[in-house]
Amino acid sequence: PGARPGGVVESDRLPSDVRNRAMEAVDSCGRRVTIGDVASRAGLKVNEAQRALQALAADTDGFLEVSDEGDVLYVFPKDYRAKLATKSLRIKIEPWLDKAKAAAEYLVRVSFGTALIASIVVVYTTIIALISSRSEEDNRGRRGRSYDSGFSFYISPTDLFWYWDPYYYRRRRLQVDRMNFIESVFSFVFGDGDPNQGIEEERWKLIGQYISSNGGVVAAEELAPYLDVEKTTDMSDESYILPVLLRFDGQPEIDEEGNILYRFPSLQRTASSQRTGRKEYVGRKWTDWVGGVQKFFEERKWQFSKASASERAMVIGLGGLNLFGVIILGTMLKDYTTLPSGFIKFVADIFPLLQIYAGSFFAIPVIRWLLLRKRNGEIERRNQTRLKFAQALELPDISLRRKLLSAREMAQRTFIGQDRIVYSTDKDFIEQDYDARDWERRFREN
Repeated sequence: PGARPGGVVESDRLPSDVRNRAMEAVDSCGRRVTIGDVASRAGLKVNEAQRALQALAADTDGFLEVSDEGDVLYVFPKDYRAKLATKSLRIKIEPWLDKAKAAAEYLVRVSFGTALIASIVVVYTTIIALISSRSEEDNRGRRGRSYDSGFSFYISPTDLFWYWDPYYYRRRRLQVDRMNFIESVFSFVFGDGDPNQGIEEERWKLIGQYISSNGGVVAAEELAPYLDVEKTTDMSDESYILPVLLRFDGQPEIDEEGNILYRFPSLQRTASSQRTGRKEYVGRKWTDWVGGVQKFFEERKWQFSKASASERAMVIGLGGLNLFGVIILGTMLKDYTTLPSGFIKFVADIFPLLQIYAGSFFAIPVIRWLLLRKRNGEIERRNQTRLKFAQALELPDISLRRKLLSAREMAQRTFIGQDRIVYSTDKDFIEQDYDARDWERRFREN
């Protein structure tokens, strides 16, 4: 332990997303994994998976095992998460930061709806005040003295528009659909965020698990249902598979019939039994690991608003009431050459902001609706293209069928059990040297 310079927590150097996905993959594999296991199950690049496993092993007293063919396995203790949490301040405070972020996002959402109510109250109160001041001016020859209470507002006009939060659209997708009226105002104007937030992670999980479950050798056509391949693309040009090769260290191979297939050596070596009966989350579906992976990658369409029809109607009604009041108030303010001080003067100063708020309340949803129509059309086109590629695999022609059969024949998924381990950093070297020589002797006898 003293040999570790400075006692640095290596896991803190990893991006939080990479670390968490790697740990989930380690747990799902029973805490004994190869680099390929983590890369395929977490959808990480092979070099990312390797770096994450090395950091986690260094911080949690994990150890390495080496097989008779030189495969390196990472083994973690049951309490490795607890050990990591005791060493890393960053991991300790992350849950609290997430809670604070969630609370801030909620305040952001409700503040916009609260601003609508406040705007309506301010606008119509000012209209009433102006009408009353005109009446008193006629009767007393003075304008608005009853409203000059001397009360001063120390609120910056920009404080009414502190609702914007750049992290709002990164919130968790899994949450209760019901929302209160105040939240529905924000939902109507700005929507409910990107429904495909984090979906690229799901895409790479699907691809990695499909390759791994098929023995690490696939044809390009098998991955087309998970990629963005243009319908007009010449399918003889398989350059669309390059991102997969780069992520999972794949390489092309030619079979006996001259077909180009793609082998992923890192995903062919596993420390997890093929038929464990374990279930895990892939592509928003629960599916058996051996039973198959989702047949194609499907993007979710954008929804204009999750607010109910009655909530949207109420929001539109109040927004219209506010816009009407702002128009009336603007007309009334033009008739005044000198405005009374106090409340009316304050409202006159922030009136441009009230106009912007009232106008954008409808302008933003209209623009967003037009953009969503175009965006959803593109999503539907991509989904349909991927679906057609998946259907082509269900009923392949003779050429494609022979190509797929060749890929299955070349597939090789090697399970590395304890009986194949010749060295472990968890044991004494002399003891392991004796075990290795004993294993070699028995191998020669057999």
